[in-house]
Amino acid sequence: MEDLIVIGAGAAGIFAALAARESNPTASVLVLEKTAVPLAKVKVSGGGRCNVTHACFEPRLLIQNYPRGSQELLGPFTRFQPRDTIAWFESRQVLLKTEPDGRMFPVTDRSDTIIGCLLGEAKRLGIEVRFRQRVEKVIKQETGFEIHLKEGSPLRCSRLLLATGSSPEGTAWAQHLGHTLQPPVPSLFTFNVPTSPLKELSGISAPAVRVSIAGTSHVQVGPLLITHFGFSGPAILKLSAWGARDLHAMNYRFDCLMDWVPHLSLSAKLQVLLQLKERVPQKTLLALNPFYFSKNLWKALAGSSGDKLLANLAKKEIQALAEKLQADKYSVEGKTTHKEEFVTCGGVTLKEIDFKTMQSKVCPGLYFAGEVLDIDGITGGFNFQNAWTTGYLAGTAALSIHGRR
Repeated sequence: MEDLIVIGAGAAGIFAALAARESNPTASVLVLEKTAVPLAKVKVSGGGRCNVTHACFEPRLLIQNYPRGSQELLGPFTRFQPRDTIAWFESRQVLLKTEPDGRMFPVTDRSDTIIGCLLGEAKRLGIEVRFRQRVEKVIKQETGFEIHLKEGSPLRCSRLLLATGSSPEGTAWAQHLGHTLQPPVPSLFTFNVPTSPLKELSGISAPAVRVSIAGTSHVQVGPLLITHFGFSGPAILKLSAWGARDLHAMNYRFDCLMDWVPHLSLSAKLQVLLQLKERVPQKTLLALNPFYFSKNLWKALAGSSGDKLLANLAKKEIQALAEKLQADKYSVEGKTTHKEEFVTCGGVTLKEIDFKTMQSKVCPGLYFAGEVLDIDGITGGFNFQNAWTTGYLAGTAALSIHGRR
């Protein structure tokens, strides 16, 4: 019988296994992975650079980046947060760097650096990782758990840790062991806008746009990227994360409103335009570009008014432009997965977990880490930090002195 079996060789599962073994060096730890490749998300994260974490070191600020699970993570982040992640990797000769937006990457800019470190530690600590292990059934027994595989004899363990990500098998096992689930829906996605007149400007960005979902309270401000299919960028990804369930209920068909100059009110925008007409009536809006957009974006937003001399612009035309800049409406007709992130909201209901240990409150000896829980963060390293934190706490608690057989 194994002391601990971890199902899932992703970031949370491997980190949990490492923490478990370090907390109890004499205990046996076995990791089961259904694919042939460990740490698959680590490999592709950050365009292959691996966005390890985020340089946010105050737990109360850190939790604001989690649409679901923020309050539950407050305690865990006081015990293992980005500063601890940085220290953990640095103590193993993996240095991280901070980019201007707070994202942290290995100085090598290679995800293989992180993968090599984690798997190297697993080998050093004597943790066995078995690949192509198709778990078909998990049974709770009086003295632990029995794991039935598609091939081979059943495995037994005193404690079981599920780190299965958004895999439906993992949540099904959790449900079989007594847990209730929050339905999984996509998070962190971009907006498809087939009718967008801006699609020809693909690749152009605006540094700060307020984007809101019509008829809801969902709103985000941040950089926006115009794409060949619609809109992306931090503002859109954050909006998709916080609005994940509502947007799913809308079948991803809704209107979004763009305030292209969010630091100015409608009346202030109008005032800027009217004052320009008074001061430089013989200039065109395109020549002046008062809001400092990229040339082609300003041309598209200004429309037919852009080429006219300000002296020839009627007040109603100036009013219409100010209103467009304040609430420019686009019809979203679907979503596209953000290429660097594969995040799902939903999973095991959080009230059923003890966040001091990550142990189940309904099935003693069962632990959870990572995205299998109903926790998800926005893009920027926050989902990996959830994996490191919950993995560390779950692994440490599972084989602590109080958890030994």
